[in-house]
Amino acid sequence: MHFLEHERATLTDLLPGLDEALAAAPLSTWETPGNPGLDHFRTAGGPGLLVPAEHGGKGADLLTAVRVQRAVGARSPSLAVATTMHHFSVASLVETAAQSSGMEWMLLAAVAKDNLLLASGFAEGRTGQGILNPAISARVEGDKVWLTGSKKPCSLAWSMDLLTASFPFPDEDGTPRLAVAVVPAKTPGLSVRPFWKSPVLAGAESDEVVLADVEVPGDLLVRTDVGADGGLDRLNTVGFLWFEALMTASYLGAASALVERVLVKPGMPAAAGAQAVTAVESAALMLRGLAARATDGPVDDEILAQALVCRYATQDLIVRVLDVCVEALGGMAFVSGDDIAYLHSACRALAFHPPSRSRMHETLARYFAAGEPLRIPA
Repeated sequence: MHFLEHERATLTDLLPGLDEALAAAPLSTWETPGNPGLDHFRTAGGPGLLVPAEHGGKGADLLTAVRVQRAVGARSPSLAVATTMHHFSVASLVETAAQSSGMEWMLLAAVAKDNLLLASGFAEGRTGQGILNPAISARVEGDKVWLTGSKKPCSLAWSMDLLTASFPFPDEDGTPRLAVAVVPAKTPGLSVRPFWKSPVLAGAESDEVVLADVEVPGDLLVRTDVGADGGLDRLNTVGFLWFEALMTASYLGAASALVERVLVKPGMPAAAGAQAVTAVESAALMLRGLAARATDGPVDDEILAQALVCRYATQDLIVRVLDVCVEALGGMAFVSGDDIAYLHSACRALAFHPPSRSRMHETLARYFAAGEPLRIPA
């Protein structure tokens, strides 16, 4: 078995032509704003990866999706990060659709058929609570709804076709319920402005999306039955599970790109390659186990805790991989080209995604020590 063989075979099977296109150009091609990576992703049918097969998509499960994201991340970290946010939005819509009888399935079918890209304006808050406190607010007059607020950073800001955004929406007795709006990118009042100033992961288009009294058509507004004490826990847990797993896989792919360079360098000591491969493959095994558990078991606090453990453990393993690979490749390789330094910086960005480890220390300790409910601080 060759390194990344299974991941790349999965990518080629589901999104034909994408791996070949990414491999045909140097890493730097895919890491700058406006690069053609997203065009290749669309051409390969990437937007429909998680859309159920009965609605025209690929119907990929979590195990398949983490393999795809690792393969993409090994070619372009920016593309992997950006498309993770699209997949997260799709997964959230699939879960929302399961709790609703609206037209969201038609929307998912359109994503697959027309290769639409979804940017994510979902809140990142406490399980069962914080998701009702996003940065986007609603103004309601009769049957009409207007949204105001912004999301930054927001990957796919410039290339998105649709923005998915969560916000609190009162039901008939005034109780806040989760609502999800799908806003076309060309809607009046929606604008994009620069935010991301770092050259690292600049290809992910993580800038600011601003909504200034944006009217949401009724057929693009999904009112769910979930509230702060009900099914929202499952919706939020599903979202975090997919987010953590796919984002972890994406950065594991970026680290794998460094490992691959060690493995193919002539004269490289076998010990360096073996150490690096052991670290990344152990992380991959954790991700596969998480995906299998998510498929076969209930979606609850336990699976979310496992997802967080997998993510933080992978962060540590990636640091070890960086140390081994950069030292093995040598100082001349580091200073004579951009790839090694770039991948070294890009890989460390996994630590910046929510929820940060420092904010989870107390709640994870209480969960494992006393079985207290798992909460994700905002």
